[in-house]
Amino acid sequence: MIATRPGHGPIWPWPMNCWKRKVPVSEKKKGLGRGLQDLLPSTDWLKSEEVQVFYCPVDRLVPNPFQPRQKVEDESFRELIESVRENGILQPILVTRGAEQGTYQILAGERRWQAAKAAGLSEVPVVVREATPRQALELALVENLQRQDLNCIEQAAAYRRLHDEFGLTQAEIAQRVGKDRSTVANIMRLVQLPLAIQQDILDGRLSMGHARALLALPDEASRMAMRDAILRGDLSVRQTERRISALLQAKAAPESAPARTRWPELEKRLRLRLELPVTVRRRGDGGTVTIGFRDPGQLERLLRRLGLDPESAEDEPIS
Repeated sequence: MIATRPGHGPIWPWPMNCWKRKVPVSEKKKGLGRGLQDLLPSTDWLKSEEVQVFYCPVDRLVPNPFQPRQKVEDESFRELIESVRENGILQPILVTRGAEQGTYQILAGERRWQAAKAAGLSEVPVVVREATPRQALELALVENLQRQDLNCIEQAAAYRRLHDEFGLTQAEIAQRVGKDRSTVANIMRLVQLPLAIQQDILDGRLSMGHARALLALPDEASRMAMRDAILRGDLSVRQTERRISALLQAKAAPESAPARTRWPELEKRLRLRLELPVTVRRRGDGGTVTIGFRDPGQLERLLRRLGLDPESAEDEPIS
């Protein structure tokens, strides 16, 4: 396979072995459920003479609209810029044809493209491949997860998009990214957090552990109040969990204390009034009152106390 620039002859044979490394079965089990090679129909297309590998002007490339990564600038990105400035792009960027004539949409390699622009490169090597919108999202998601670039909020947004736009279940998403279904479900719940808290996680002020602890609170106001307390006090995840647990127990206490003190007293008063065994059981906001009797005579006395005639077959409903 020969790499070319548009309008020019061949430059050099492209070292495609970096794309075709065979992964042992044991390694596959440890990694993601599906890699880049699994999201495409086959890796045989890399060997085909029809695959276009050429240099493309950086301004002809457009980012993947399904790119899950929201934050690019970090120390590793600055190191990548320096590497690109010194060595160029060592691995082609995977693209598909864009909506506008002469443009290409990035499927995998947006970080390299951003680094190339920052390093002042005018063109980069690309490989052209057809892909559906769902494949475009899966490619971008899996590429970043393979490098563990995505934080939990970016993962949550990507999983939600796979679910909402493409109808994938949590189990199907988990299979594609090589995680347990429960892990995917917990990450997807993070989109329920207020946007300010999501931004804190993106910016590194709060961790995944903080986020999961905040989800235990019942509403946005309490979550934001606890978020402020975490940032003011620089609370660890364990400290945050203890505070939230104490807060939830304190809110539950006023509801359970009267139940522990009043119900036994009410049960005793009913027994004395009816002169019969009485049991009061509470269930949520309601409950049951059970009245026992040992013989027909006790039942008749109970009915009379309730205003009913034991000898009558019919009685007026109690108003």
